[in-house]
Amino acid sequence: MTVQHDSSVYEQIQSGEQFQELRRRYRSWAFPMTVAFLAWYLLYVVLSGFARGFMGTKLFGNINVALVFGILQFVSTFLIAWAYSRHASAKLDPLADELRHDVEERVQ
Repeated sequence: MTVQHDSSVYEQIQSGEQFQELRRRYRSWAFPMTVAFLAWYLLYVVLSGFARGFMGTKLFGNINVALVFGILQFVSTFLIAWAYSRHASAKLDPLADELRHDVEERVQ
């Protein structure tokens, strides 16, 4: 059986203070982190294209600056995912659970 929900319930939730707070918390973390990661990635790309001498500098053995920067791209990706998971668990999930509970109560 398909249950149709009154869209006004969702519109009320969306315009409510809790939902707006949830969006603010998400955006205040996601947007700056996205900008920081993109800047870090673009630095790597620009240096690879225009600072070949620097990027080709050998640090030890056959390991050069470009390889270290490339590996750090992966490390930073995993660190950002871990940090977001902690942020979501602490700041987003409790509020999202409250909102979900509120929606479920109104719909039933």
